[in-house]
Amino acid sequence: MTRTSSDWFGQPRGLTILFLTEMWDQFSFFGMRALLVLYMTKHLLIAQQSASWIYGLYAASVYFTPLFGGLITDRWLTRRTAVLGGATIMMIGHFLMAFEGLFYVALGTIALGNGLFLPSLASQIDGLYTADDPRRRSAYNIYYVGINLGAFAAPIVIGTVGEIFGFHLGFALAGLGMLIAIATYRAGRRYLPADPPRVLGQGRADVGFTMRSSSGRRIALLVGIACAVVVFRGAYEQLGNTISLWIDARVDRAVSGGFVIPVTWFQSLNPMTVFLFSPVFIAAWTRQAKRGREPSSAAKMALGAGVVGIAFFMISALAVYAQVHARSTPWPWMAAFIVMLTAGELYILPVGLSLFGRLAPAGLTATTIAIWYSAGFLGNLFAGWLGTLWSSLGPGMFFALAGVIALLSATLLGGLIPQVRTSERSV
Repeated sequence: MTRTSSDWFGQPRGLTILFLTEMWDQFSFFGMRALLVLYMTKHLLIAQQSASWIYGLYAASVYFTPLFGGLITDRWLTRRTAVLGGATIMMIGHFLMAFEGLFYVALGTIALGNGLFLPSLASQIDGLYTADDPRRRSAYNIYYVGINLGAFAAPIVIGTVGEIFGFHLGFALAGLGMLIAIATYRAGRRYLPADPPRVLGQGRADVGFTMRSSSGRRIALLVGIACAVVVFRGAYEQLGNTISLWIDARVDRAVSGGFVIPVTWFQSLNPMTVFLFSPVFIAAWTRQAKRGREPSSAAKMALGAGVVGIAFFMISALAVYAQVHARSTPWPWMAAFIVMLTAGELYILPVGLSLFGRLAPAGLTATTIAIWYSAGFLGNLFAGWLGTLWSSLGPGMFFALAGVIALLSATLLGGLIPQVRTSERSV
């Protein structure tokens, strides 16, 4: 596919619709997430260990339900039906967060709707391009910017409203974000690709044949990558969990004029860094590709996990120093940590999403994308359990442990580089 006058910003119009829909979805998700641990510990008075575990279970379920949602969509539903139905259920869940007695029901409702919404939306990206379209590989990075645009605005808007005017009003704003996502998707449906033909409708024999073929081996490789990402997320997902607790209690957030930076604002630094770094990384990878020297996706992901590990070791040393000298850590160090963490993230999360989209067998795109998100399920479950060690280990030891976990993930991904390079050459 070549560029036409009907494109927007040099890409198919459908990518803009998917971009904006996901942006508003992430505005809701990250806005609620920025308040969640604070809401549990400060308003519901749940103990830190229990709050971290609940946070991890919720975040895990958000990434687990897409596995079933992807299967249901590929087998029975159209993607558009799944996106609109899932978004509506999520909107209801966000509004339910305004009622304390329905707290756990609300979390479950959001996770259920997300199962239909998340894989069905992202799996439409590849259908916007032909196989030889050079824009196809960067489309997922552009989509990832949309994710982070919503994530950037959420803590500033929803987080600030929640901290200053009340948690329940913040949660209601998250529900409004999902309503806008629904309206955006409905308005742009004509620009989206039609559903691909199904390959699962002829019975179990066809599935068995598929899994014995090269597609089956490709799925097995992707499952291996997902397992390595599970380990990575155990460390990375502390950003919304124990890192928030550390910022709240151990970071000096005062600036000139007596202003104190709200805890939730630090959550916006991560997506803001995505905006700044994504064009630089994409340009560098494009130059490398023209010279035939672009690293494989697994090599990029291994590098990203390694950078995240180093970031955690850096903050571990800062935490130990602050404890020894009985002082708080200045907020610029916290900002530097998040920037470094995000640089590593850009080498692993959008790259992995792109890899799963490009290697997905025909007719199983939503299911394959769901496998990628299922790594978030187990990874957040792991991160939630890891968060229960926060109080007993202390910040220095805890962050060092997170660094070791990230480097373990880098090692696992590095071992898959040859297989991934071979698979990428075949598509």
